[in-house]
Amino acid sequence: MAEENTSTPVRSKDEIALELMKFIAVTTGYGKGGASAGYTGKPARSSEEYADALIELYERCRKVVGK
Repeated sequence: MAEENTSTPVRSKDEIALELMKFIAVTTGYGKGGASAGYTGKPARSSEEYADALIELYERCRKVVGK
């Protein structure tokens, strides 16, 4: 009987940080701004601001994964 290789491939810390960032961004709407409860008066973020927020979140996730 042949032995099956059921182990998952090794993933880099950057890949794990990226998956973590995507999970947080999708589930929380991180960086989108705009629709929120209350009277914040904040305008929706531009696409550049949204990209900057996601990059910042990715860097934070890399720090957490690197610990």
